[in-house]
Amino acid sequence: MRIKWHGHACFEINTGDTTIVLDPHDGKSLGIKTPSATADLVLMSHDHYDHNASRSIQGNFKSYMMKNGRFEFRNIQFYGLSTFHDDAQGKKRGMNTMYRFTIEGMTLCHCGDLGCIPNQKVINAIKDVDFLFLPVGGVYTMQKSELREFIEIVNPRIIIPMHYRFGGLTINIADVDDFLEMIPDDSTEYVGNSIDITREELPDLKECWVFDRR
Repeated sequence: MRIKWHGHACFEINTGDTTIVLDPHDGKSLGIKTPSATADLVLMSHDHYDHNASRSIQGNFKSYMMKNGRFEFRNIQFYGLSTFHDDAQGKKRGMNTMYRFTIEGMTLCHCGDLGCIPNQKVINAIKDVDFLFLPVGGVYTMQKSELREFIEIVNPRIIIPMHYRFGGLTINIADVDDFLEMIPDDSTEYVGNSIDITREELPDLKECWVFDRR
């Protein structure tokens, strides 16, 4: 499996002949590079401009916006989990869908713009995932104290921070260094723009992987 970061909350996941892109943006609206990706499936956590720009992705892809419940694409099983984009049960910024799926024996959960710790049903569905793609910039998503609690509850093997300030990003959110203060230095790995990983190569101890948008 290959994981590639396209900035903000946009990730490309490749397995065999299938490419999945999550939460695409158009780049220029955010002050960063436009994603360069061709997809078979595009998943969007909610209908905000920095997460819904499927038009910026190439290919004859299937796309889903906030698709909750279980569904399948090319024998990959997905689970869309309904959550809130804020701490007021969606009254401020609406709903958000987290996507959990399994590829090559590894479980991944992309949190979208998760605004608060979700209910127990959602927690049960994502507990002990291998990869947790977590928004860490605050303001529009969970704050630092909630992030710490959420990580402890979910217990992921690898945390992948996203949705933070970098480069010319014009959204007023915190940079990743603020979040990394809660992660031990020897648990933080800077993995570049993309990484290839198999289940056998997963680390024995928990890690935080920081991607570099080139």
